[in-house]
Amino acid sequence: MIKSIILAGAALLLMSIGTQAGPARSTATVMQTGGRTSQPIGHYDFCQIYKDECRIRSISDTPVSLTPKLWAQLVQVNTQVNTDIKPATDMEIWGKEEVWSYPTTVGDCEDYVLLKRRMLIQRGLPVSSLLITVVRQMNGEGHAVLTVRTDRGDYILDNLEPQIKPWNETSYDYLKRQSTQYTGAWVSITDDRQVLVGSIGK
Repeated sequence: MIKSIILAGAALLLMSIGTQAGPARSTATVMQTGGRTSQPIGHYDFCQIYKDECRIRSISDTPVSLTPKLWAQLVQVNTQVNTDIKPATDMEIWGKEEVWSYPTTVGDCEDYVLLKRRMLIQRGLPVSSLLITVVRQMNGEGHAVLTVRTDRGDYILDNLEPQIKPWNETSYDYLKRQSTQYTGAWVSITDDRQVLVGSIGK
């Protein structure tokens, strides 16, 4: 009975999200990036612990194909992590700022991203299509989301938003993200939507 309820709930959630941003109705565009930029200090410290994860070079940076199966995986992982992990600041968890780690019960935005990224890699997605991304919220605060690069545009998995959205339909100011070629490198983002979404966090 419990399993049936869980499956039914997951199906309803998939349907509700799919009607807005499913593969058949994609309005996503491709995020434009610039040259190399500074690595976030939190990611730098993370890489001192998880060295192998920050030394991956991708043979190909071709975006992953957004099939119905992949979409279901994205929805499942995004929902599971957003549900299982409770929000807490680094100061509350560690007593200091900017600690990027894999969460078990609590975490902040970067922790949500790291866990979603790892779970999707375990499901066979290439690292070049799963990029940690730094943005600025409308209130000026920094935030991190996971960008999933697909052949139908870039989508965002976000712990502040239950629905998976095309990046160009979010209200964030996009600053930088991991390189598609090397997991330890970061590139700037040219967010030309600013003329449309107005002044975000200026």
